[in-house]
Amino acid sequence: MRRRALLLLLCAANLATAAARPDHCSVRDFGAKGDGHTDDTAAFQKALDKMGRAGGGVVYAPRGNYFFAGHLTVPVAVTLKGVWESVPAHVGLRNPGWNKPTDDGTTFLVTENRGREDGPPFITLNADATLKGVVIYYPGQNPEVEPEPYPYAIALRGKNPAVLAVELLNPYNGIDATRNERHLIRDVHGQPLRRGILVDDIYDIGRIENVHFNPWWSTKPRLRQWLQQHGEAFIFGRSDWQYTLNTFCFGYHIGYKFIRTATGLCNGNFLGIGADDCHTALFVENCAPMGLLISNGEFVSFHGPDPTMVRVGTNNVGSVRFVNCAFWGPCCQIATVAGKGTVGFSDCTFVQWDRENEGRPALQIMSGTALVRGCEFQADKPQIELGKEVRRAVITDNLITGMLRITNHSPATVIIRHNAGDFPGQPQE
Repeated sequence: MRRRALLLLLCAANLATAAARPDHCSVRDFGAKGDGHTDDTAAFQKALDKMGRAGGGVVYAPRGNYFFAGHLTVPVAVTLKGVWESVPAHVGLRNPGWNKPTDDGTTFLVTENRGREDGPPFITLNADATLKGVVIYYPGQNPEVEPEPYPYAIALRGKNPAVLAVELLNPYNGIDATRNERHLIRDVHGQPLRRGILVDDIYDIGRIENVHFNPWWSTKPRLRQWLQQHGEAFIFGRSDWQYTLNTFCFGYHIGYKFIRTATGLCNGNFLGIGADDCHTALFVENCAPMGLLISNGEFVSFHGPDPTMVRVGTNNVGSVRFVNCAFWGPCCQIATVAGKGTVGFSDCTFVQWDRENEGRPALQIMSGTALVRGCEFQADKPQIELGKEVRRAVITDNLITGMLRITNHSPATVIIRHNAGDFPGQPQE
């Protein structure tokens, strides 16, 4: 009893000290209820604005289910913080039902702009602002029917905004990381439905780390089918040296998508990225000449009408390099490559392809420049086909299962040599 009393006294002292700090406040002090029913939008915004006027600080949201009929703006140098120091486990498995939040953390229930995407984001982070330690949940979503559109859950603006240890349980659109500098998105998990993270109009290095999008809210068949027809986990437009580390997505139409926007193209470093059970794991519509450096990736495709791990579109002019990546799952093809850019595979492992036994090659290079060096083709099926518009190609030092089956239709300079198959003495070009 004496020990328990001492602990209570220490907790009370800590709370009193925190309450006395001018750079900290609780949303409860501004009238927030956290009962899952009362609209807490105004109370939160009053607390955030107070810290903004003070020059920055922490607005703390204790444990509770906070209902929002509106949206929030986090001022410069203000942190909106829940109880979680690390991203929590997915709420869905602890719920008695998919539409009932839990009581063991800080959960935001978002309801504004149901049925439309063009409204303001739920939370806008300005320069040096941070969102940390919360779960964002949309109770209006129903996994038994087609998802309801909503605006982005979070938007990052200004210099150095950050999202840390946040669970995006089931937003229609996750994070709008456009029009900012040096964004940091770290330890974010969940199941965004239409779009996970959109990056665009970035002229100073953005960082995305340890972001995992899995079917944690629901695995209902209707929702799963919709996600694989429409969902896009990571979308990159203009970004100058985007750094992306240890990210993963499961069950989307496209895992990683690189596009041209009005502001330009993406180049960057993508290390330890993965996409599982996506119709297309990685799609490059176009990228910057400086290139996409993709290392230690793992890609799996096996559902859909034509599951293909990598697609490079006809408009691509940039360089795409895969190094030490693994590709498996009963897909139709590992990669189809078009455009005028350079696409390279180095020290990669190709496990399965041509699932219908149609004679499809693992890599179908239709145009541009191709480099395939030091890779292992584990299936005894056609390995590579070079189209008539291939400008240059170097295919060397690969390990082949069965016979070497490389078809070359290109009239250009092509080097094919030193590929080790199971049958010695095969002719090399």
